[in-house]
Amino acid sequence: MNIEFTVPGVPVPQLRARAGKRGNKIIMYDPKESKDYKEYVALVARQHAPKKPYEGALSVNLKIYRQIPKSTTKKNRELYNAGIKRPIVKADVDNYSKSVLDSCNGIIWHDDSQVVDLYAAKYYSDNPRVEIAVKEIMEGIG
Repeated sequence: MNIEFTVPGVPVPQLRARAGKRGNKIIMYDPKESKDYKEYVALVARQHAPKKPYEGALSVNLKIYRQIPKSTTKKNRELYNAGIKRPIVKADVDNYSKSVLDSCNGIIWHDDSQVVDLYAAKYYSDNPRVEIAVKEIMEGIG
């Protein structure tokens, strides 16, 4: 079974965990921006979730569409929208992936450790979003 869905809006990468003190203990926590985005992705994922989370090996394809910078020339805007010119600026594609994969834990799959095949790509678009495609990998064939 395959699941495909889109998370509209500006993608947010997984930011570095922050440290804080609670009494005598040091705790680690997600920055607010990362936490809020993960909750939003989880909300969208729930609308497309299987009856129960996948249990086996999975292949995930992520297409991350960042907002085209406002200062872009008309020529570059055309190249960006055609996917010819791609973002080579921060944030890293793996940080976007981490934030999306973590968000789907317990919803699409039990744990993102089940993702054994991952393709992630960054693009520019006037319509920022993340497109997610999940496919079960059949094991034990042959």
